Amino acid sequence: MATMMSSRVGLPLAVARKPVQPVALLSGLPVRAAQVTLGARVAAVKPVAPLRSRTSVVVKASADAQKELDPLETAVSKVVGAKLAPTVVTLSFITLWYALNIGFNLLNKSIFKYFPFPYTVSTVHVVVGLVYCVLVYAVGLKSWSFGRPVTKQEFSTIFGPAAMHAIGHVAANISFAAVAISLTHTVKTLEPAFNVVLSQLILGQSTPVPVLLSLVPIMFGVALASAGELSFNWLGFLSAMASNLTFGFRAVWGKLAMTKTLDGTAVYAYTTLVSVLICVPWAFLAEGSQLVEGAKVAIAKVGETRFYTDLFLVGMLYHLYNQFAFNTLERVSPVSHGVCNVVKRVAIIGSSVLFFNQTLTTQALVGTVIALIGTWLYTEASSRFKPHKPTPPKAA
Repeated sequence: MATMMSSRVGLPLAVARKPVQPVALLSGLPVRAAQVTLGARVAAVKPVAPLRSRTSVVVKASADAQKELDPLETAVSKVVGAKLAPTVVTLSFITLWYALNIGFNLLNKSIFKYFPFPYTVSTVHVVVGLVYCVLVYAVGLKSWSFGRPVTKQEFSTIFGPAAMHAIGHVAANISFAAVAISLTHTVKTLEPAFNVVLSQLILGQSTPVPVLLSLVPIMFGVALASAGELSFNWLGFLSAMASNLTFGFRAVWGKLAMTKTLDGTAVYAYTTLVSVLICVPWAFLAEGSQLVEGAKVAIAKVGETRFYTDLFLVGMLYHLYNQFAFNTLERVSPVSHGVCNVVKRVAIIGSSVLFFNQTLTTQALVGTVIALIGTWLYTEASSRFKPHKPTPPKAA
């Protein structure tokens, strides 16, 4: 009799092991298969066996779910349980990404007030990040750095998007040095518009009308905020627009060069290496003749210890916030990542206004809010309406 029961349980168990679609939690955050409740895994099993037999099935399913957790999630699961561990890790990454990004923006702007050399400061950011990657790799923590050596083909696919990242980073810092942080981040909400145009020109992807309409409030809000911003100047505005353009190329070329053999941490480590190769000579050409005198003036204002400490810390903050942004993108859908970016800009603009006691005119505030709402609408529309891929030509 026991044998018959075992076989009756064993047969549905094989059926219950069909792949289960992940369930989305916390506003679109994707959930790994390990997070699916056990009820969903054994829903197809009819209660035809005694309670003891069914208990053994549940225990086995729990063990299988536990194996699907990565090492970090496994460590966290000892505190919060296997079911919540992936969500807790993802939310922790987002929190660290926000905190490091806010700290970077505030310290970066503070440095520009006594050391207005955006090319050099941009170079310091990536040089500190590269030194960090090399040291971490050297001590054996390869997964926290380059991961593994890449082939020439892989490096060539990374180089294009990485070069655009470096140029866009310098352009953004020129804007940060020239105008208020709030204006730079408001102008950078226009980045989706550049992505749409470049996707059409390079990838041949036409954008659905609802997505195009969502760009209207972004453009209107940026225009309104720029016209009402007290710190507005054309250098800050145009350099922020240049950053949008290069980051648009980074996004589009990144899709063409997408590879599954390297994780986000490794890709960003190699992006940092390429950025150093571009930023170092560029900084010497742009500011090399004034750099020594500028450093002397800055040290006279804030002291040598603070000067070098600030440069080191801002470089570490820049590298770590970008690394956590890449790590977050690996764990969530692109749409959820886009929503996170909108919330991040709100947090940065609000913190910068409070930290620097910045005066925002009513017009600038309204324009900023409209631009941020438009960015959220763009993210939502992009998730519902997919771009139309070009139709391949018919064979002759």
